[in-house]
Amino acid sequence: MAPSADNGNHGLRNAGDDAFQLTVDYLKQEVVKPLRGLGRFLYMGIAGSFFLAFGLLLILLGVLRLLQTETGSALTGDWSWVPYAVTAVLGVGVIAVAALRIQAGPGQAKLPEVIARREAREIEGQEGAS
Repeated sequence: MAPSADNGNHGLRNAGDDAFQLTVDYLKQEVVKPLRGLGRFLYMGIAGSFFLAFGLLLILLGVLRLLQTETGSALTGDWSWVPYAVTAVLGVGVIAVAALRIQAGPGQAKLPEVIARREAREIEGQEGAS
């Protein structure tokens, strides 16, 4: 049986289908899968943040109850506001420490090391050029 004369239209159509399928597979590999990983990362981060905040709230509540019950009659009457103030100051302190650590970021500790390496490379480059 002789091959049909289709002037190469089938070959061109198959090449287009293959290119489309290759593009779809590439997008799945480079976009969809990393987004799933990012979603998992965000899920764990949000869950961890929630549990950490809940635990800190319980600790602060425990400090409040400790101050209210274990100080006897020293913090009663006109001084009944002191346990609340101490607990509020502790809470603000925890928030301040967290904010400072977020601002510092993980890269700040490594920054002097990175600068030293960059300067060493520049010195080596200058020695090699002369």
